[in-house]
Amino acid sequence: MSQSAPAQPTETIRIPAQEMQQVFYKILLQQGFQDNKAARCAEIFTDNSVDGIYTHGINRFARFVEWIQRGWVKPENGPVRKGGSHALEQWDGQLGPGPLNALHATERAMELARSHGIGCVGLSNTNHWMRGGTYGWKAARGGFVFIGWTNTIANMPAWGAVDARLGNNPLVFAIPYGTEAIVMDMALSQYSYGALEQFKMKDQPLPVPGGYDAAGKLSSDPSAILDTRRILPAGYWKGAGLSLLLDLLAAILSAGSATHEITAREHEYAVSQVFIAMDLSFLQNRTFIQQTIEQIIQDYQSSIPEDPAGRITYPGERVLHTRENNLRQGVPVDKVVWDTVQKLS
Repeated sequence: MSQSAPAQPTETIRIPAQEMQQVFYKILLQQGFQDNKAARCAEIFTDNSVDGIYTHGINRFARFVEWIQRGWVKPENGPVRKGGSHALEQWDGQLGPGPLNALHATERAMELARSHGIGCVGLSNTNHWMRGGTYGWKAARGGFVFIGWTNTIANMPAWGAVDARLGNNPLVFAIPYGTEAIVMDMALSQYSYGALEQFKMKDQPLPVPGGYDAAGKLSSDPSAILDTRRILPAGYWKGAGLSLLLDLLAAILSAGSATHEITAREHEYAVSQVFIAMDLSFLQNRTFIQQTIEQIIQDYQSSIPEDPAGRITYPGERVLHTRENNLRQGVPVDKVVWDTVQKLS
């Protein structure tokens, strides 16, 4: 780690999910949300926390309220259809709450897929969707394959560059699996900024280098990387190239803003997103799909783990165990974070 002052020890407390959701709901009502919108948004933030994605749940809630108060998120607004044809539509989020806009776009993509086999919704002028996996789990539990992504403010350098021109543009893939799903939810940086902040809060080094320090050296120090804002593209040049393509497609398919336009604003808002759902019932091999998935997963998990006591898990599997534990014991929350949230009410 760097020579910066170590983080102060923090106390972790357990908050029942129902209590957390009620606190979120009450605060959102006070911030001008209609009852049904406050309830759905509170549920999304709680579910993210229950599933262990604290960086886009409890740890992000106070910042979300700040965005509302600054006028970047408009609770009274929702998405409106701009146009489209058949399986492809474009919607304007009108700067409404990002999680609710994204949930609507996911549900609309599913509706289109029921009619056409595939549905694609481009969403412009929206806000941070928080945890992208929320929408993958939603679609996959409904029996749909899902692909979705968002662009962001420029926060990652192109490969070989030192200044940020790319977003870390989160990307989600989801496939139905039994009663749950296989869900890959990833930023295109080696670590998201939320993950870096989480490691910094715990005063822990990164397991592998995640960016560059002030001397331009690859570093595992989250504080040093947060200081330079020079995060490492996942897969080096491959992640950088994928980020660029996702930004291009998000702007084109939604008729919305690209990363360089979002970056020119005072804050990250009016981003562009894409939601694609595929109805597996349209496929000729539909009766064998779950068997095929099961065989692939069984083979995958027969890998020999490096740690003899370890186990190879598929994307999203650990979420299931975290969810069960947090529903039983309560969601682990930094006491300072919980106190900050409670003061908002």
